[in-house]
Amino acid sequence: MTLANLLAIQRLLAFNATPEGVQRLLAAATRNLADARITQLSPENRFDAAYKCILQCAMLGLWARGYRTSTNQPGHHQTALQALPLTMGLPNDVIIVLDALRKQRNLNDYEGDPVSDGVVAECLTQANALLAHTQRFLQTQFPDLLDAPKQ
Repeated sequence: MTLANLLAIQRLLAFNATPEGVQRLLAAATRNLADARITQLSPENRFDAAYKCILQCAMLGLWARGYRTSTNQPGHHQTALQALPLTMGLPNDVIIVLDALRKQRNLNDYEGDPVSDGVVAECLTQANALLAHTQRFLQTQFPDLLDAPKQ
């Protein structure tokens, strides 16, 4: 599957990212990761914040390539994560872990399943690695999206 195929089947939409939008979403991902490190929060809230960072990074990869997920269809989280090899060159073994975290998020959000400390730790590890990867990706391949806005 290519990004063009995902566009053709309406899993993705064409999107023109702006430096302001990219920087705002990158800052939100950074804040979410910081929130996920607050040990006084419940494991579920820490997990949720770390997962949100992961999803925001996946969105940034899509944005940089000129796409965004179609949020009016189910499965947009899954589409964003599974596009990471195409957008930012992540290996499939990482995607398997991220998809397992997505499934855990669904179980927690929709069925109230508790989140273990081990799952929180894994989500934090993955979020930290993906945020660092996203920052390097943007700096090396799309530095114009990180340029300060012109006043």
